[in-house]
Amino acid sequence: MTRRTGRAGGNERGGSRRTLVRLFVLPLSAAVGLVLTGTVANSADAAAACAGRPAKTVSFKTGELRVFKSRAYACAVAVAKKPGSRRPMSLTLQPRGGSPVTDSGQYTTQAGPVTVHALNRCVRASATISGKSASTGWILC
Repeated sequence: MTRRTGRAGGNERGGSRRTLVRLFVLPLSAAVGLVLTGTVANSADAAAACAGRPAKTVSFKTGELRVFKSRAYACAVAVAKKPGSRRPMSLTLQPRGGSPVTDSGQYTTQAGPVTVHALNRCVRASATISGKSASTGWILC
């Protein structure tokens, strides 16, 4: 039995290059990609918190109120325009004829997500971030 050397045969040097690429180059390029797209990821994180399709977005001075709708549920998040230090945030979501669900506290990025059962129901949402607020009125009717 003869042993072939060369790149096609998978000699030790070619294998170590592939290992080097797998261990260092690929993770490094992934890390650079995460750093460069960090600002986009913040808005995507808020959307990922709620299931369903975006139904309504209300912008106000200090943030955005985002409402999502799936088949039987409505979900909302309040996202700060400038994430940073802790500040008072409050989010309320209420189905028509039901009790409101609230999330409030000192947050850096967002309040929520808050989910309510909204099959064949209207909902209304309101959010407050650092004293500035927004609301939707009755929607998804």
